[in-house]
Amino acid sequence: MAAVADGVPHRAVVRALGTAPGMSNILVIKHGALGDFVLAMGPFAAIRRHHPEAAITLLTTAPFGDLAEASGYFDAVWIDTRPKLTQPLELFKLARRLNDAGFERVYDLQTSTRSSGYFHLMGPLFGGARPEWSGIARGCSHPHVNSDRPLMHTIERQKDQLAAAGITDVPGADLGWAVADISRFGLTDDTPGGDAPRFVLIAPGGARHRPEKRWPMERFAELAAKLAHKGVTPVVLGAGAEREVAEAVCDLCPDARNLCTLTSFIDIIALARDAAGAVGNDTGPMHLIAAAGCPSVVLFSDQSDPALCAPRGPGGAASVTVLRRRSLEDLALGEVDAALSMR
Repeated sequence: MAAVADGVPHRAVVRALGTAPGMSNILVIKHGALGDFVLAMGPFAAIRRHHPEAAITLLTTAPFGDLAEASGYFDAVWIDTRPKLTQPLELFKLARRLNDAGFERVYDLQTSTRSSGYFHLMGPLFGGARPEWSGIARGCSHPHVNSDRPLMHTIERQKDQLAAAGITDVPGADLGWAVADISRFGLTDDTPGGDAPRFVLIAPGGARHRPEKRWPMERFAELAAKLAHKGVTPVVLGAGAEREVAEAVCDLCPDARNLCTLTSFIDIIALARDAAGAVGNDTGPMHLIAAAGCPSVVLFSDQSDPALCAPRGPGGAASVTVLRRRSLEDLALGEVDAALSMR
């Protein structure tokens, strides 16, 4: 499959189009963020299944290119640098690439102002035909017009959108394609009869500009200490912006393992398959962990609504426990510890 930076292929697309009737050249738009990207995995699979012989291109952002390629749902992955209106030349280049590709249908799963704007970049303005379009762009061929759209969970909203475009079978996320060698972390044991340590994944971070979405790091550290006392290894995850909070948790609980910045998205999925359980804030890695089937406790403040965006496990919401408080300062350690179900 082909990754594309700024719309320029790094290597050729090798998949043949086939001869089945129907659309042969499809574009899917999904920029992110991580949680939203994971929640789109079922719709990605549904689009692939509905167009089995088509060449399907994903337009996304750089953080999700590798994950998209590994999924096998796409023949090409294009990285959108999201040019601004103050960058007319870059916008023109993007529009030209979109039109030159000859897409017959577009599934806009981002449904943002930006992605809807791309609808108007494609078609007559560049001397071609406008593709069929599933989304919310004004004038598109397959609009999602459900008035309850803003009140729907992301998964239900995308299912409803795809139904309006003729795709009625949308599965839950299946991350079985995500394979990684996680032996370097020393948390698994592939030796026959080996005794690998039990571990729980902890995601204490979240968006730096939204600290109100974070449970206090001291309580994460206390939870880690309780797990360690039970003989369970706490494993702390996070990205570069979360390094400080991850280090603080591990400083307060020296028995915790700090894997902050050391894992790819696919590593996290592989770790989640072997983890006894997971606890974290409303943050992207918890979506990967839950979708991998790991029993998960996800903590929400009033700054986000789990009814709209909570992580989902392979069987739906059953493997995910949501704890919500107006302020996460009010969420007691005992409540989180009691909610943590370990396999």
